[in-house]
Amino acid sequence: MVQFLVHEKEDTVGVATVDIKAGEVAKGLFMDTQNPVEAKALKDIPLGHKIALKDANVGDTVIKYGHDIGKVVAEIKSGDHVHIHNLKTKRW
Repeated sequence: MVQFLVHEKEDTVGVATVDIKAGEVAKGLFMDTQNPVEAKALKDIPLGHKIALKDANVGDTVIKYGHDIGKVVAEIKSGDHVHIHNLKTKRW
């Protein structure tokens, strides 16, 4: 069962298609290549939220759908829940 989707190979996050529990090794799928990917969730990831596929430092850019969706404002580890507590838009 696919638990998260990654839209493009350059993306640094995937999107949960179900609730993912902390400690679970979640199964994902790259939509552009249909290749599988796994990520161990460090925290609960609610349906529709992002799971980090790699570590990111403050000031780094997060890529989703092949596009820059914001800057990291708190350190992110692979498997972390990526949301408003650690990611902010660059628009303001």
